[in-house]
Amino acid sequence: QVQLVESGGGLVQAGGSLRLSCAASGIISSIYSMGWYRQAPGKQRELVAHITTGASTNYADSVKGRFTISRDNAKNTVYLQMNSLQPEDTGVYYCHALLKSGMKISDDWGQGTQVTVSS
Repeated sequence: QVQLVESGGGLVQAGGSLRLSCAASGIISSIYSMGWYRQAPGKQRELVAHITTGASTNYADSVKGRFTISRDNAKNTVYLQMNSLQPEDTGVYYCHALLKSGMKISDDWGQGTQVTVSS
């Protein structure tokens, strides 16, 4: 069984910064990609940023230039540095991983961490 545990959410004023972390643990053969999604109240979950094992990244247009995703493959951990936060960045941020556990390929989700940006 694989667990993704997020940390780093909280309340911040507009223009501030937060850094999210997500550590994967359990029986993990390899991790193909990891990413962050967010869900604002009343809205669908959307991709924020994504990174592959080879460090190829992609970002939602709304966060380009403000957010940076990075990954520590040795620690099975992904980070999201969020700068110049705006109220529209408010939501629950979920970590996602596409990985191989034993002989099974699966995608797993964290429990979510709340990010609130006040104006």
